[in-house]
Amino acid sequence: MFRKIPLLQVLLQALAWAAVWFLVFFVLTGAFDNPWRYIKRIWPALVGIFIVVTVNGTILLPKLYFRSRTAYLLVGLVLVIGLSILLHWAYPLLSGFNGRSAGQLRGGGGAAALRYLLPLGLAFFGSALFAVTKVANEQQRRVLEVNGERLATEMKLLKSQINPHFLFNSLNNIYTLTLLQDERGPESLLRLSNMLRYMLYEAEGDTVPLSRELDYLRNYVNLMKLKDSAGLNVRLELDASQPNLPVAPLLFITFVENAFKHGRIEDVAEGYIDIKLNTDAGGKVDFTVTNNLPQQDGPKDDVGGIGLDNLRKRLALLYPDRHTLRVTNDGTTFTAHLQLQTR
Repeated sequence: MFRKIPLLQVLLQALAWAAVWFLVFFVLTGAFDNPWRYIKRIWPALVGIFIVVTVNGTILLPKLYFRSRTAYLLVGLVLVIGLSILLHWAYPLLSGFNGRSAGQLRGGGGAAALRYLLPLGLAFFGSALFAVTKVANEQQRRVLEVNGERLATEMKLLKSQINPHFLFNSLNNIYTLTLLQDERGPESLLRLSNMLRYMLYEAEGDTVPLSRELDYLRNYVNLMKLKDSAGLNVRLELDASQPNLPVAPLLFITFVENAFKHGRIEDVAEGYIDIKLNTDAGGKVDFTVTNNLPQQDGPKDDVGGIGLDNLRKRLALLYPDRHTLRVTNDGTTFTAHLQLQTR
């Protein structure tokens, strides 16, 4: 709906339309030799244009356009036609012509009355088009702002749902290392500090360099290995040949978290997790996480949980038509394969 259009803006637009028609008639009628005579003939049309644009902008558009388009058009046509007839009959009197001249001018019939319809009609519809276009652009801008705010809110919500529980487990493990005076304690504490700094500060941006995501994955895996002193069978192959590729932060960690959470990694003899990431010069990232599964009676689709649901939403928001995600579960092995075009 139209907000009230400022009067000054309407008056300036009315003057602009009058000026345009003044120049058009001036050129078409060749009034260079006698401009004063031209002005005497054209000024009623300019006054009519000014009236039409002003009434349209201050009354008809704000009051009628969105309430009833039919009523708006009917009233607009009445305004244009009525003012054209009025100017046609009033012009001889206002211009000081004698009775004969006035009669000749009035005697021009309907065709003479139409000479004001074109400029007044175009000014009416032109000013309406200008105002409607402005409102449409403003509404589109508002929609984009609302969508942007919704997207930002949803992204923050999705990020906040990323599982942080491993931090508490890591703190417990590091505490145990310090009690045992294990030399891995200070190094592990530094890894945890780097991860927290990344999550709290760097991951707030829309994208981060791929190298920072790889550092985060390495630190996560090394901290998770502290769970078992005998060591866990985790194979990590991360291609760092394209360190500056822009990727969404905390994008790959969900796969790795699920592998540790739902996999068989604590079975030192049988459990394993394979994590591979490859890149190419065209900006493509190929990421795969494979882990074996413990025997379970529940349905296979339960593996993965809410983490992968959130990840699918993030990918749909951030990389529409630029990613493929395939998740397979044959009951013994779970594989998540993500292909991502970063640019």
